This record gives sequence, C-alpha cells and structure tokens, in this order.
Amino acid sequence: MQAKVEEAIAEIGKVVLGKNKQIQLALCCVFAGGHLLLEDKPGMGKTTLSQSLARVFGLNYSRIQFTSDLLPADILGVSVYDQNTAQFTFHRGPIFNNLVLADEINRTTPKTQSALLEAMEEGKVTIDGNTLTLPQPFFVIATQNPVTFSGTYPLPESQLDRFLMRLTIGYPDPIAERELLINTDQRANLQNIRQCLTAADVQQAQAGIATVNATDTLLDYVQRLVAYTRQDHHFSFGLSPRGAQAIMRAARTWALMHDRKYVLPEDVQMVLPAVVDHRLRSVSDSSGRTAEVYSQQMLNEVDVF
Repeated sequence: MQAKVEEAIAEIGKVVLGKNKQIQLALCCVFAGGHLLLEDKPGMGKTTLSQSLARVFGLNYSRIQFTSDLLPADILGVSVYDQNTAQFTFHRGPIFNNLVLADEINRTTPKTQSALLEAMEEGKVTIDGNTLTLPQPFFVIATQNPVTFSGTYPLPESQLDRFLMRLTIGYPDPIAERELLINTDQRANLQNIRQCLTAADVQQAQAGIATVNATDTLLDYVQRLVAYTRQDHHFSFGLSPRGAQAIMRAARTWALMHDRKYVLPEDVQMVLPAVVDHRLRSVSDSSGRTAEVYSQQMLNEVDVF
C-alpha cells in the first residue's frame, strides 16, 4: 500500500503545494473510513484538497455550499408530488455521493448542520419515514472558517466528534508560494490529477485495519494519553471512549499505510493532534476554540513506556 500512497501524495501535491503532512493525514482519514474537517482562513486550499482527494480516488463527488438560508432538504433531497402518477417522487440530494464536500459548514444554522449527523454516523438518511442507504464508501469533508470570523455558527461538540480528524492547511512556504504565483492556471492542474487509487482500495484498507496489531504496552500508552485529558485541569472535559477508539483507528491506519502490521508509538504521536484537537476545549478559552496548544503538551508529559 505504501507505494500507492506515495503515488497519491505526489498527484495531490501537484496542486496542494508543500503540504505533504496534511495530505498524508487526509489520506489516512479516508482509508480509516472517517470524516474530515478542514479548518482555516479562506483561500488556504481547503476546497482544492477536497477536490484532489475525490479525483485521486475516482469517487463520485458533490459540493454543497453552506449558507445561512440552506435547508436540510437542500442536502438530503425532497419528495415532489407528480400529478401524472398521483404519487410523490423522491429527488435525491447531493448527499447521495461517495465524497461530499460541505463547504463552509459553520456558515449555516445548527438545524441544517444536524442534517448531516445520521449520514456521517450510520451511512444512511431517513426521509419521510423511509431509510435510504448512502453509497459506499461514503465520506464527508467539511471546511469551516475560524469561529472568530463573522457570520459563523460554531459546530456543537456532538457534531465535531463525528469527524475522525481536523486539519489546518496553513500558509505555504516561500518556495511553494512562488510556484503558485508563477502558475496562472491552478484549476487546469486540478483537472490533470490522475486517479491512482480506487474505492476498492479504501474498502480493502478498512478491512485490513483490524489485522494491525497493537501490543499491551502500546495500548497502555494510549490509555495514559486519554487519562491525561480527563485529569488535567486545563481541559473542560476529557476524551470520550469514542475519541480513544478514534486514536487507535487512525494509528492502525497510519501503520497500514506504511506497510506495517503493528502500531508504533510514533504512529500514535503522528495522528494524535489531528484526532484530538477538535475534541478538546481549554477551560480558559470562552470563545469555543479548541485546545490545540495542549496536544503537544500531552505528548511531552505522558511517558511512552
């Protein structure tokens, strides 16, 4: 698998310049079967990364622009009465795709945000009393602007917890930025991204996660990390059991991506910030921003052995 992953990183790297770490973590999230939250300022490449992932996997893709007047039916679909047949016909919404980009998800109301919850958790939606299964594999990649920006509705903790990872893109380094300035047609580069992975690769990876071994010593390390969040006074609340499971799922996937059948502490350390930062909150931060400054503190203070 490692060879395919490196090929995918190279393809996405044609348009998302100088961000190999973020690309690797995004691929890890997809292989793990999780949903991805991209949070950063406008114009940082969040949408470009999402479109690149869809192209490199060859997945059916839809983009939903979240606005203050967006309704749940705009996402899920709506039943329309047909006078000719005297019956209601359901018109499927954009949620019925393999990869759905929820662009600027925090610019819509909580009611509309919640329309994604069942889809993200169970891979199905219930409309007019009927349960419809979404195509598999199914992923939501949501982008959001920082909660300090005007016109945003912070995502509730229950919805944040549905995202396996949260990533920030960050400013490009000078070399990558110079290349962006020279290249006048970035959209053409996006069209040239070659598919080098398939939905079958995703499903194979998800099946292989269970075969990746984690020793008792490694599990002890993860439990100490989780216990740290529950005992340290910096956090409003600690990681839930689902958060602990998310760490192990991401770490196993990271090991699998590097052709290993066992998890190392380095795997846990690599994925930990992306998995836990959006699940934690500092008691000293009343704005609702996450406690990313403490994920490195966790790694520094919790012993590996």
